[in-house]
Amino acid sequence: MIERYLIHYFLAVMDHGNFSRAAQQCRVSQPTLSVGIAKLESLVGHVLFHRTNRRVELTSAGAAFAVHARRIEAEFSRAAQAMAIEQPGKLVRIGLVSTLPGPWVEAATRAACSVAGERIEIVEGRMRDLMPRLERGRIDVALGVLDSTADEADMLFEEGYALAMAADHPLAAHATLDAEQVAAAEMIVRRNCEALPQVSRFFTRRGVRPFFAARTADDARAVAFVKAGLGITVMPRCFAQAGMAMPALAGFDQRRRVGLIADPAGRGRIQDSEGLRRFTHTIREFANQTAVPSR
Repeated sequence: MIERYLIHYFLAVMDHGNFSRAAQQCRVSQPTLSVGIAKLESLVGHVLFHRTNRRVELTSAGAAFAVHARRIEAEFSRAAQAMAIEQPGKLVRIGLVSTLPGPWVEAATRAACSVAGERIEIVEGRMRDLMPRLERGRIDVALGVLDSTADEADMLFEEGYALAMAADHPLAAHATLDAEQVAAAEMIVRRNCEALPQVSRFFTRRGVRPFFAARTADDARAVAFVKAGLGITVMPRCFAQAGMAMPALAGFDQRRRVGLIADPAGRGRIQDSEGLRRFTHTIREFANQTAVPSR
């Protein structure tokens, strides 16, 4: 069976003549798109593209398949449009933890919103705010930090924490730093950090009582403060980016697992949601592409 997303990948490569630009259009990584094209070629039993350094071109089999692919995609689109007119789109309510990087959330939301026939509602907050909403049926699923009892199958990625500081900070060249080495540095408090109690105890037990240059519940603002040189802070490694260094904090082994939590009674409402699938797939793709060390 040829799934629709494979048709979408094929048409994007054909239109752009380039895997990289096709991947951008489909909002997936290039390796993901390449695997999809290979799967499609296996299903149809023919090589569909001639691949050269400059351009990707259709084979004779690819040209023949393109006629059918265009017709299939057009019929899919017409059917989706007809259903959207005849009935309201399916509503999927996602509770989203506030401690994920903005670019990840933007890309994931764009991917989810591209699904015809579905409406997405996002409720952002801390896990302690999202879980009561999930239990009361106010949201369908929570994407956030999993506790030790959560099912591994629902995990999207796992990561550790590090010291975030400006790339030109005097300590930025270190791979690992002790608490004593940063004792004199100005620090920024991330009020919404899930590991804030552990971070506080870690430094207090080592006699480190820094000057706090800022306190914020907005991680985008915390990153801006760090990159501007206002201070340093402990952040999940997913926030690694240009203009910022993230040395490990020796002895601080706290980790977090990020994934999906759904009320068993409500799983039927979301199990076939393409919007939710695309949202979570995009988050997982970003985590894989970041590929920062966990410690």
